[in-house]
Amino acid sequence: MGWKQLAACLATAFVATTALAAEPWAEKTNALGASGKEVSGKLTAAELEKLIATGEELFIARYTVNDGAGRPAATQAIVPTKRRHPVQNAFSRTSGADGNACSSCHREPVVGGAGDFTANVFASEGFESADFDTTDPQFSSERGTNHLFGAGLIELLAREMTADLQSIRRDALLEAHKSGKSQRVKLETKGVDFGWLTVEPDGIADMSELDGVDMDLVIRPFSQKGVITSLRQFTINAMNQHHGMQPNERYGKRWTGTDDFDEDNFPDEMNAGDVSALVAWQATRPVPTRQVPDIEGWAEAAARGEELFNSTGCSSCHMESLPLKSPVFDDPGPVDVSGTLNRDQVKEVASYDLSLLPWFKTLPRNEKGEVLVPLFGDLKRHTMTDARGEELGNELMAQRFVDRNIFMTAELWGVGSTAPYGHRNDFTTLDSIILAHAGDAREQRDAFADLPEADRSAMIAFLKTLVIEQ
Repeated sequence: MGWKQLAACLATAFVATTALAAEPWAEKTNALGASGKEVSGKLTAAELEKLIATGEELFIARYTVNDGAGRPAATQAIVPTKRRHPVQNAFSRTSGADGNACSSCHREPVVGGAGDFTANVFASEGFESADFDTTDPQFSSERGTNHLFGAGLIELLAREMTADLQSIRRDALLEAHKSGKSQRVKLETKGVDFGWLTVEPDGIADMSELDGVDMDLVIRPFSQKGVITSLRQFTINAMNQHHGMQPNERYGKRWTGTDDFDEDNFPDEMNAGDVSALVAWQATRPVPTRQVPDIEGWAEAAARGEELFNSTGCSSCHMESLPLKSPVFDDPGPVDVSGTLNRDQVKEVASYDLSLLPWFKTLPRNEKGEVLVPLFGDLKRHTMTDARGEELGNELMAQRFVDRNIFMTAELWGVGSTAPYGHRNDFTTLDSIILAHAGDAREQRDAFADLPEADRSAMIAFLKTLVIEQ
């Protein structure tokens, strides 16, 4: 895609087209395919506000067949894949399409939030070229809907951590070549340990000691398995899988040879500008906050619970905060691969300065001036089962080479607003999901289990103060 073509696409995120504006009764999503000024370079606060507004409209829109909803000839696969057999039903609760709006699932306690068990989705890794009408885990991995609040900061942290890890590898390779000796280096960034890397003078790298990260050293912060690199990739995946709306940067003529890959007679259903607007809305969601209920004794219990959260070792993975150097969110980003735009494919990215947003000013900073992102996580994968605890290993299929019992540390900000819990949304209480921890979290789980009941209750009181503001 050439820059002028991309700029024209990115321009679409601002105002509705004349035709749609003249037909308010049309059963279409008015924000789709809008036209206006180009979106590139550093956006002003006013420009960002307009882009966010368009993204919100697209997020809550209920897509119709007049928009191109549905995918009669395409599967839910993230790599464009044709169906082997004609579609039997336009919508399928398992193999999809399975939703009318993004907000159908991301809705609790407000739009952009999480989903209940009824909003679970099915990741069909290994069976993505076929329809299936069963929830049997042999065919799919059932997943709950995560909330999107603070998502822009999560992606920015992941980008900085990726850059740090890859810089460590690059420096080790240079030193090995220069010295003629193998180099074994610790992979650590923002206080998170990702194991060790050994490189030889000939450039061969031993990855056997990596811990919680892929061999390319890219932090993929989204999804329960930590396999989605960016909000842009997530958006493109979700629009096709859940709505049958195909963004043309992956499903258009450049990659598939046709502008109507799903054969529903709607070419180029979403352009790069539509995706950019959705990304901007998600990336600018405010961070969850701390709120103590106005109930006698709760504040004291929560303070005690926070102390116990740290002393039992829960904060070793659910780290209270990670430092962020820059609040500037570039879209497209730096590390996405084929099928998702990245910054190397455009002449100039659009830059959103998250520090322009009111909620950003409430975040604390460390002595270096870095913003402390209060995510209660570490953006790292961990083994969550062992011989004594297998409750979190109820999936039968690996997802993109991540074993079935390995999951990304769940960020706990907002956890007080997003019950139920677990990757499948099948734990109704915080107490039960903590007790289901095993594997890498065995020591912390046992420390919690050994606490007196009053102390366990105090820790729950603390976790329930981590909420999404309504």
